[in-house]
Amino acid sequence: MERIETGRGTLLRTPPGPWLPAVVQSVVFTWWRHRWAASLRAKFGDVVSVQIYPWRKVILLYDPKHIAAMFAAPPAKFSAGEGNRVMAPVMGHKSVFMVDGDEHKRLRKLMAPLFGRNAVRGYQDMVRELTRAEVDRWPVATPFESHDRMRELTLDIMSRVTFGIADGPRFDRMRELLGRLLDMDLIVLMGLNVPGAHRVGPWRAAVRLVEQIDTLVYKVIADRRTDPELAERTDVLSRLLVAGGGPDGLSDLEIRDQLITLLIAGHETTATGLAWALHELARDKQVAAEAAKAAVLDDTAYLEAVVKESLRMHPVIFEVTWTLTEDVELEGFRLPEGSTVMPMIGIVQNDPANFPEPHRFRPERFLEGPIPPGHWAPFGGGARRCVGANFALMEATEVLRVLLAKRAIVTDRRAPEAASSKHVAFAPAKGALISAPPLVEVGGDGR
Repeated sequence: MERIETGRGTLLRTPPGPWLPAVVQSVVFTWWRHRWAASLRAKFGDVVSVQIYPWRKVILLYDPKHIAAMFAAPPAKFSAGEGNRVMAPVMGHKSVFMVDGDEHKRLRKLMAPLFGRNAVRGYQDMVRELTRAEVDRWPVATPFESHDRMRELTLDIMSRVTFGIADGPRFDRMRELLGRLLDMDLIVLMGLNVPGAHRVGPWRAAVRLVEQIDTLVYKVIADRRTDPELAERTDVLSRLLVAGGGPDGLSDLEIRDQLITLLIAGHETTATGLAWALHELARDKQVAAEAAKAAVLDDTAYLEAVVKESLRMHPVIFEVTWTLTEDVELEGFRLPEGSTVMPMIGIVQNDPANFPEPHRFRPERFLEGPIPPGHWAPFGGGARRCVGANFALMEATEVLRVLLAKRAIVTDRRAPEAASSKHVAFAPAKGALISAPPLVEVGGDGR
């Protein structure tokens, strides 16, 4: 890549990109980035510069080698909190998603053991129990939107994981408020980063909604502090409170931010991933039959491959956002300090150069050997990989294990559903409409 000669020496070129006004780029990126990103790559290559609110200077990455190098870089070279700040008014400025440096290390140290592989296995029975109850409520012959049902289920699951209980008037009210929060329009969510907007229209209502949720959460925290069985409880809230007795303990504000982050990120993303999986299974009888067989035979590997393939074809989060803390040279380009770097996961995971026949739903590709670094990253990577990734994979796998052993998944709509931007996630535009008639035979354990 050529360099620009000036009287002060040789300068690296900045990455190419569109010349549209920043406001136009922001609008297009917000609602149609899954389409726009592909056209940008075709026109400008694997490193593209755009201007997007609220990050301003954004560098889009499409090459798996660049993405793998980014994830492997020392944490000091990047900050993720700045890139995630669009969610800060809701998740909180002390969320593990928002903080960096030593503060992030401290939170990861406290949170990671709660979601290690051994820890998440302790939640399997609970996930199966709640899934059985959910599936028993499904209609027998009437089509329904699976995304709605998965949102209800995963909210119940995450409420149990986070608080240990999910029953009673207080938690019914919390579920109602969280449902309204998750239905918030993306423009409203982004506007919460503008203090002046808090006094008007939908932004004022959104601020009030967050305040109502906070009131409930702080009441639960206060009550749990006085629970005589606190030390024996295994839910996230209780374990964070117990950890609060040590030198790395958390304040009520920090605990609140982690709980809300888990409820939002752990609930909506898994629900959407499951809805996409059911959408694909309903449209492919052969894969659905293999998955149903795996459910009855307890073939965890195949069921997990179904989840991973769904996340490959339909990544719930289309991109990762990290901000550079120093200038970086990449492929002859200068990426300046303060730029937000976005690996375009949704494009990379559907690139035929990375995954042959990318538009074919084929779980077997995740059973045929390791996936190269940078090719599959629905949970991000490196020091900022999602702390709940192990739990999310276990949860989705167990949900499929139960429901596919009890119900067939079919649809009369053969065309794939489009992806629609919901908050920062991409969900099935029509809710992943399916029918789920009971199977003639169910596994011996009644699942």
